[in-house]
Amino acid sequence: MVAALAAQGIDSPFPIQIDTLPDTLGGRDVLGRGKTGSGKTLAFSIPMVARLGGKLAGGNRRPGRPLALILAPTRELATQITVALTPLAEVYGLKSTTIFGGVSQQRQVAALKAGVDIVVACPGRLEDLMKQGFVNLDSVEISILDEADHMADLGFLPVVTRIMDKTPQNGQRMLFSATLDNGVDKLVRRYLHNEVLHSVDEANSPVAAMTHHVFEVDGTETKRILIEKLASGSGRRILFMRTKHHAKKLARQLTDSGIPAVDLHGNLSQVQRDRNLAAFSAGDVKVLVATDVAARGVHVDDIELVIHVDPPAEHKAYLHRSGRTARAGAAGDVVTLVLPDQRKDTALLLRKAAISVQPQQVTAASAAVTALVGDVAAYVKPLPRVETPVRGQSQGGRSQGANAQRKRANRDGSTGGGGRDGQRSDAARSGRPARAAGEAGSGRPARQGGSGRSGGSGQGGAAQSGGGKLQVGGLVRMSQAGGARRGGR
Repeated sequence: MVAALAAQGIDSPFPIQIDTLPDTLGGRDVLGRGKTGSGKTLAFSIPMVARLGGKLAGGNRRPGRPLALILAPTRELATQITVALTPLAEVYGLKSTTIFGGVSQQRQVAALKAGVDIVVACPGRLEDLMKQGFVNLDSVEISILDEADHMADLGFLPVVTRIMDKTPQNGQRMLFSATLDNGVDKLVRRYLHNEVLHSVDEANSPVAAMTHHVFEVDGTETKRILIEKLASGSGRRILFMRTKHHAKKLARQLTDSGIPAVDLHGNLSQVQRDRNLAAFSAGDVKVLVATDVAARGVHVDDIELVIHVDPPAEHKAYLHRSGRTARAGAAGDVVTLVLPDQRKDTALLLRKAAISVQPQQVTAASAAVTALVGDVAAYVKPLPRVETPVRGQSQGGRSQGANAQRKRANRDGSTGGGGRDGQRSDAARSGRPARAAGEAGSGRPARQGGSGRSGGSGQGGAAQSGGGKLQVGGLVRMSQAGGARRGGR
């Protein structure tokens, strides 16, 4: 395992690993408290794998009965944990799988049926699979709760309690958290026995290598230009927004300005989230625009700048967002952009976070901004944006659903003149082909390709001209005359 770590460039432990490993390797219950980026993932992965690789393995692996369970609050964190522990587990021939919602459960069920030693899971989907009988926790030797405070913030504690109640009482338990508030202390009292507390950093302790900046701007246009300037550097940077819609919108605006950016938020499918995060991790894209879903669980090296485009609502979110930079001993900068009406709330937030910083009145041309940007990345010409097809449409632009086919048949005159939505033509009812457009019945020629009301016209799926509505990806957008506006928000 030491060789596997060395192959990743990891040759010395972090303080939380130094403190906890003697107890965790000895099988004791451990409560580890340390802020994000302190090395908690390896602090529990190393002893878990080392112990399971020995006598705890207990013979052949059994379908649906894992030996170790790691609970995490978000899909991104669960995925990151799996990536970190997999090289270590492979040394001992241990198999792991990741379980979370937002994707089909088919692959997860197949992995459980084949037999796995370690399950890394988000609580909701795991409980679903337990209820369906695909996983049983009665063989779990080691249980780990990671980011327990964030699970509490998300309202997962009742589910976590039901899950932990299904694990053996005599198993080893480890709980890692930045804080012990919001019910985390109840988990500690209920599930940890004779635990050892290791607290490396206080919840609000600042990172020495992290430099904080507060940039005050006089209005939204100045802020927009400043955001583009700060995003234009050649290094990795994360821009945090409060809402999903604004994260998506800003990522598109930056890309259209020649600064490739991807978004990360709860409205994306898991495939989209994985694809965007992979592009950012690989360095193909240097700018990630995210909501607080990325404040924990996104462990990407060498993020040189975190920008709070929208100041967060509370100080814990500020600390976790900021913790994406200055990780593993590296240096990093954190910028908070503040409009005039946000100054009072931002000052209060920073006091609660124990961050002392003098605000600066800036524009995109200010020396402090230029120094943070550093080398400017080359302009990247944006690719033509492919319009997302309307749900229910084929690529030809015509909905193939039974309801739409019936409406088209009625509209083309096959009902003998009515054509109302509430009437079914003989052709639609019997399954026979509808009569050709313009045949006797309506007394007038059929419309060419439909109006676009039932999912697009026959002419490439253009929306109804004159300001009709086009349904795209769950958002209703007004189309311009002659078709949908390309690249609309």
